[in-house]
Amino acid sequence: MRLDGRRVLLVLATSTGGVGRHVRSLLLGLTQRGADVLVAGPASTQEAFAFPSYALVDIGSSPQPIRDAAAVLALRKLAARVDIVHAHGLRAAALAPSVTPLVSTWHNALLTESRIGALLERHAARRATVTLAASDDLLRRALACGGRDVRLGPVAAPLRLPTGRDPGLGRPLVLAVGRLHPQKGYDVLVDALPHLGDVVVAVAGEGPLRPELERQAPRIRWLGSRDDVADLYAAADVVVLPSRWEARSLTAQEAMLAGRPLVATDVGGTASLVRDGAVLVPPGDPVALGTAVRRLLDDPAEAAALAARATAVAASWPTEADTVAQVAALYAELLP
Repeated sequence: MRLDGRRVLLVLATSTGGVGRHVRSLLLGLTQRGADVLVAGPASTQEAFAFPSYALVDIGSSPQPIRDAAAVLALRKLAARVDIVHAHGLRAAALAPSVTPLVSTWHNALLTESRIGALLERHAARRATVTLAASDDLLRRALACGGRDVRLGPVAAPLRLPTGRDPGLGRPLVLAVGRLHPQKGYDVLVDALPHLGDVVVAVAGEGPLRPELERQAPRIRWLGSRDDVADLYAAADVVVLPSRWEARSLTAQEAMLAGRPLVATDVGGTASLVRDGAVLVPPGDPVALGTAVRRLLDDPAEAAALAARATAVAASWPTEADTVAQVAALYAELLP
């Protein structure tokens, strides 16, 4: 589906992880289809992703009336110059203007119930022309919040290719990848350490919890942001995803696409994503997490069988190109 000459505004809030990577993938894919794409968001997001066409709009991770009012005005001015607006995440979806067709992608659920959070969800759902949900549970939530046209919009992991470099972390290696945020459950990984035995545990990612986590668990190698994540996956004996919630986890996708054994928590859309290609454990249970990882480390045949199933499941997923094609077709449907 070509979008020659169509002007698209992609809006996102603060992001250092999957949402920003997805938006960058869309920008590149839509540009290849002839669209003129502008991304809008805060300075920190631009610092993380270096989008080639970017407008600074201060959209924070939590409501602040004065800042949000300024963001609404800035986004309205930008929207007057485009044909369609596509907001990513609830904060962006609540602030983005609906003067043109407004597409909203729900990437994450609210981790805590609150009156303000419920109002944010309803506002975001009811004003969007179309809501794309990254997982089945988000789709049900958007419908319950009054979404007019809600569709499943799988977010594929942008491809990362290994370089063949050895990260030099040692073996056996237990790897986690993702931002250092309460959602990701790294405190559970810390508590699971006594059950893992003599292994190297490494976490690739940056975030606000890093100083606290480094104090709690100096044994873990907190690697920060890395440009060799594909090589880390290739070196890992087991990948862990101890999250409290996930929609369509990019870490799970990347691990399984790399053919690595994965132990993940049974939350959100993870079970429907991984099917029989990963070991699922209850969230918040360090004993279950550590025991599952140790079992795979102690049984290479079981780990190899799991990795083979992971590769087979991953081959059935929509690709990055499929994701871009779905979004381009939706834009074409909504535009005259």
